[in-house]
Amino acid sequence: MNGVLISALHKSSGKTTISIGIAAALRARGLALQSFKKGPDYIDPMWLTLAAGRPCRNLDFHTMAPDVTQDYYRAHGEAADMSLIEGNKGLFDGVDLAGTDSNAALAKLLGVPVVLVIDTRGMTRGIAPVIQGYQGFDKDVRIAGVILNQVGGPRHESKLRAALEHYTDMDVIGAVGRHPELAIRERHLGLVPANEQGEAADLVRRAGEVVEASVDMGLMGVIACMAAEPKRALPETASSPAPDLKIAVAMDAAFGFYYPDDLEAMARLGAEVVPFDALRDEKLPDCDGLFIGGGFPETQAASLEANVSLRADIKASLADGLPAYAECGGLMYLSRSLTWQGARHEMVGAIPGDSAMHGTPVGRGYVRLVETGLSPWKSAADAVLPAHEFHYASLENLPANSDFAYAIKRGHGIDGRHDGLILGNLVATFSHHRSVGGGDWTARFIDFVRRRKQDRKAGNLH
Repeated sequence: MNGVLISALHKSSGKTTISIGIAAALRARGLALQSFKKGPDYIDPMWLTLAAGRPCRNLDFHTMAPDVTQDYYRAHGEAADMSLIEGNKGLFDGVDLAGTDSNAALAKLLGVPVVLVIDTRGMTRGIAPVIQGYQGFDKDVRIAGVILNQVGGPRHESKLRAALEHYTDMDVIGAVGRHPELAIRERHLGLVPANEQGEAADLVRRAGEVVEASVDMGLMGVIACMAAEPKRALPETASSPAPDLKIAVAMDAAFGFYYPDDLEAMARLGAEVVPFDALRDEKLPDCDGLFIGGGFPETQAASLEANVSLRADIKASLADGLPAYAECGGLMYLSRSLTWQGARHEMVGAIPGDSAMHGTPVGRGYVRLVETGLSPWKSAADAVLPAHEFHYASLENLPANSDFAYAIKRGHGIDGRHDGLILGNLVATFSHHRSVGGGDWTARFIDFVRRRKQDRKAGNLH
């Protein structure tokens, strides 16, 4: 397998734009590229998916054991000519002192070389000791080259190259100038996702052209060939059965935070994913279950509110017992109202509470949840589940006797103590779950949907 990890000295160095450009440039050359994103992220993978033309995959130490990470990387990377992993934060940054979940740790685990993207603004000769330090900090990490980013012009570039050539043995793979037209707009959760950017395709194309002109893509390919050969045999994968269920999934400018693993797991379990648009469709499609993921319902609140017929249909379907799962933005949509920037908008009203957006995050980071045993599709009581959350919203005015699927061991969830509000056959959570590495929420959900459908057919439900 050929592969490379794109990292940086620190976050906001431009590695996402550079990674998008590399992916687009390789695709334009006719190569099949498999992109990966380290950590729990939805937005960067949307952009990488658009650039590479195939779904980006997440590699996350929190939800995936090392052997699962290796197998997952191989299973998806072997079908491509090359793999590109975009890191998160800086190369050696992590949650603990040992850096066990860092980009460097991932590069070592997968045997891939690293290319550093360096924001060179305000830097000339000082780039040399920085690179010396990174090279010496962990000699098991193969830093194979650097891409100089935000270069001020030919004179600036020549000074940077001279310093690196004189004081280090580091290869300069490319030098990218300052291109404000490539800036992806940001807001409270980070970059604006590709499903909202009307000019997304043009930005990806332009990023590919800039990288093609500024980066030695031949050398990038040589570096990718330095990746170590995998040592583990891949497990057998079962074929998907013919679908006997339909799961309606909201996919639009408001709701786009989905891991491909979850949707693919549903297909393997015999469920057809049926997309719908919460902004425009008047009714839910014919379905046996409902899944509304995260996203930005606050930015689309007026349109969501205006779609009165769909809101009424969802509320009635849930009251009639439709099995449903909602994550973060989906939870907010199913609540009575959503307030943001002083404006209150009516939502579905299936949840007897109100969503309110705040100026700072309410819950952010990795989460560990303990099953309460109350969930309609529960696993064993006291099971600890890894997840993640990133929300500026709170759910307010809930009844005091509400039931929850999870107790919080780490994180915030709905009220700092619980997550996974249970209302009939609905579970709504601020935490995002994932069906990898032993996580099986999709299997339990689909099994419940199937049993519910069978019971209804048998006349056991009304």
